[in-house]
Amino acid sequence: MDTRRLKSFLKIVDTGSLTRAAAALNIAQPALSQQLVSLENHFKQKLLIRSQQGVTPTEAGLVLYRHARTILKQLEHAENDVKRAATTLSGAVSVGLAPYSAGSTLSLSLLTAAREKHPDILLHINEGFGGPFSELIMTGRLDMAVMHGAGPMRGLSFQPLLVEEFVLVAPLAVPLPGNPDEPMSLGELVDMPLMLPSRVNFVRKAVDAAFAGIRHDPRLVAEIESLGTLRDAVSEGAGATILPWSVANQVVVPGRSVIRQIASPKIEDTVSLCVSDLIPLSEAAVAIRGILFEIATQAVLSGRLSAAKKDAAK
Repeated sequence: MDTRRLKSFLKIVDTGSLTRAAAALNIAQPALSQQLVSLENHFKQKLLIRSQQGVTPTEAGLVLYRHARTILKQLEHAENDVKRAATTLSGAVSVGLAPYSAGSTLSLSLLTAAREKHPDILLHINEGFGGPFSELIMTGRLDMAVMHGAGPMRGLSFQPLLVEEFVLVAPLAVPLPGNPDEPMSLGELVDMPLMLPSRVNFVRKAVDAAFAGIRHDPRLVAEIESLGTLRDAVSEGAGATILPWSVANQVVVPGRSVIRQIASPKIEDTVSLCVSDLIPLSEAAVAIRGILFEIATQAVLSGRLSAAKKDAAK
């Protein structure tokens, strides 16, 4: 199998057009069409459906797309590993860090440690929502991701890093019940106007589940995805929010908003390192994974976060 045909097939699917793919690959369209015909003859399957809107993969084409991603990723790892044998670690490593979680606070520590220990590794950091990260890892576009949850998910492995506690961030001008140095019960927040991310976000899911446990719904006044907007809204008194501890410390504004712990029940979630079960990590990626575990251990030892439970991945 000529790997150039696999690369061409991926480009066709990614661009959704033979014309655009040919331009991107800098080859003539007839030559690209011939490569596609050769692939379909090889597999004895129709791989693409042509229409006026472009091309889309068939079910067989989707299967080939996933395998091609894996094959080419492994080939890239092999080439890099052979080239840097007996030399310093190098190559590109892509890491997803989910926002609204401890993952988003690791970026600077990760970048600093990686530059110090492995200056020849090109680190690509992607801060986005955790949901698509699983797809990006399975297709080989991400090597790993720090995200909430501990699986299970077919084709992926979740290695618990730490457990993060959720806290209340409220405007300083809003009177809160109880001793400021003691946790509030979740029942005391039933009438609190809350601003939270949308239902697809793990923070919202955790908060909704906690309120469901006491047979109440949160009093939602706004859905906000931007941490900057959320910080300003809370400090201006538009409402309060509930966030993981590490993120709450980025949102709180001294003199304008405060943090209070929540108990009865306590809201917690596991932060895990997610990698593919099917695509082996390169040596450079293994080194970056080790750094992430070191950073998580340091965070736990500092008392800022809790160690992940041993059975969290079950």
